[in-house]
Amino acid sequence: MISLHRSCFLNNSGISGSSSLFSYKLNKLPPASIKATALGPNSDTNASVLIENNNAFKGITQDDTSFAADVDINLTVAGGDREVYYDDAATEDQLVTPWSVSVASGYSLLRDPHHNKGLAFTEKERDAHYLRGLLPPTVISQDLQVKKMMYSIRKYKVPLQKYMAMMDLQETNERLFYKLLIDNVEELLPVVYTPTVGEACQKYGSIFRRPQGLFISLKEKGKIDEVLRNWPQKDIQVIVVTDGERILGLGDLGCQGMGIPIGKLSLYTALGGVCPSACLPVTIDVGTNNEQLLNDEFYIGLRRRRATGLEYAELMDEFMTAVKQNYGEKVLIQFEDFANHNAFDLLAKYGTTHLVFNDDIQGTASVVLAGLVAALKVVGGTLADHRFLFLGAGEAGTGIAELIALEISKQTNMPLEEARKKISLVDSKGLIVKSRIDSLQHFKKPWAHDHEPIKKLVDAVNGTKPTVLIGTSGVGRTFTKEVVEAMAALNDRPIIFSLSNPTSQSECTAEEAYTWSKGRAIFASGSPFDPVEYEGRVFVPGQANNAYIFPGFGLGLIMSGAIRVHDDMLLAASEALAAQVTQENFDKGLIYPPFKNIRQISANIAANVAAKAYELGLATRQPRPKDLVKYAESCMYNPAYRSYR
Repeated sequence: MISLHRSCFLNNSGISGSSSLFSYKLNKLPPASIKATALGPNSDTNASVLIENNNAFKGITQDDTSFAADVDINLTVAGGDREVYYDDAATEDQLVTPWSVSVASGYSLLRDPHHNKGLAFTEKERDAHYLRGLLPPTVISQDLQVKKMMYSIRKYKVPLQKYMAMMDLQETNERLFYKLLIDNVEELLPVVYTPTVGEACQKYGSIFRRPQGLFISLKEKGKIDEVLRNWPQKDIQVIVVTDGERILGLGDLGCQGMGIPIGKLSLYTALGGVCPSACLPVTIDVGTNNEQLLNDEFYIGLRRRRATGLEYAELMDEFMTAVKQNYGEKVLIQFEDFANHNAFDLLAKYGTTHLVFNDDIQGTASVVLAGLVAALKVVGGTLADHRFLFLGAGEAGTGIAELIALEISKQTNMPLEEARKKISLVDSKGLIVKSRIDSLQHFKKPWAHDHEPIKKLVDAVNGTKPTVLIGTSGVGRTFTKEVVEAMAALNDRPIIFSLSNPTSQSECTAEEAYTWSKGRAIFASGSPFDPVEYEGRVFVPGQANNAYIFPGFGLGLIMSGAIRVHDDMLLAASEALAAQVTQENFDKGLIYPPFKNIRQISANIAANVAAKAYELGLATRQPRPKDLVKYAESCMYNPAYRSYR
């Protein structure tokens, strides 16, 4: 089937009569005639369009989407004495109807990111798809294209320039983009995601070029179902959605938070093997309270204060309902970078009716728990033997704390309330204690223990005597020398996780942690740090990056057809990740496996998550595959170029 889309301009003004015939001469379409109707938006004119083909491709079926044909349009207006080419004859104040044929070949094929192969088109393909003369004569492999692109990207010294080069590649040659990212994941992960994506979001209005996702604002209220249908792909399996209120540690970036869903879904494909056509980035624009953005002439979002209360809730409810209506029960909706006051409520509200996952709360918790489980192989003991102190009691902090408590409860059969007593949290007002309970937000109340009030972090360290210190505050350099030295005085091998992103917001650097603890700290961070040399030893800091968890976690949900997320699935993901840390990794000071093996890591996580979905009766894809790891690997997207007829 060949369909017409509104993308190239044809002037239908000046047509006489109620039905005038446009005769299109297309040189390269299958033998068929297609009739379409174009209704001019500024008149009652009904133009019947007949497309006649005089040059055929052989053996093409209705479902064949691996090629497309170029269009040579000669437009003649019946009853007139002149020819009109596209919209050239239209004046600026005349309305035109944009049309194009949806198959692409030749020049248009080279501009189709899903099918473009650049110089990798073979001689046979160049003949079959009208590419002769449109490309230089050399044919090169995809591997050589990867080498060439890496050479070009490494020439850039500014990380944002590398980010923009990668985004340009994604928009021109999708398979090469993912091949490049997969083959060079350790080098390019900080480019397409943290920390560079933070700067990209801050400057998104200035660097925005083409839409890579859906922007749903308050202007679309009442029409969200229609907006979702505007997205060209219909078989969506994963949606990452943000409202931009709490982007990384950078605060309210409004509509410019779109960089986060785009980046996350790139990793879903590259690291977890989810097909890119099944991924949909969405930004919900309800305004921003960021005065700098509201006054920025390049800002691309609504210029108004953030909607709250009923206005906000109604828009989100319409969105969640429309997603389920369009994509079904099994579409995964990942909430990303919502502020605390909305994040917990949305997860609680839709967790029983939709397949929802909050990476800031649940994904961060799962990856940190995996690091802690792995670290126990170095420091000894069980989780229940350790005491935990958090700086930061928002989404990440309370999410990690709750998952640790769940794992302790599971391992020891200890009541969850008792397990929580091993974990203390410090917020901006100090240690969370029982005497503060009436003024606490609901998600902090489970962590209010019997203890005297403490204001300073170093006093909380000395007062609660933790073996593990975890930072999720979003405030840089809060793990001072005094704090790290206090942890080192209490513990032979203090575990210090400085998790806030981007790097500028990290509670301490890797160098500070190793130096102030005299090389005894087991350290992990949210953003990457370079290896540190201290007294003749080289320490390789771990990165508690959510990218270890969410791509494989999402793949496990998809391949099992899960309809709900259960906490036991998060525990299963953590256990799978921790199990892949080898003795060789420990010898280097690593508590996470190297990212170069991330696809294999993701396959194992997906298998564990899927197994738990089947065990809990939440899986709908039956029968269950015998070997879930091999099945996960078989489901993964392969970015190698396809051969065209």
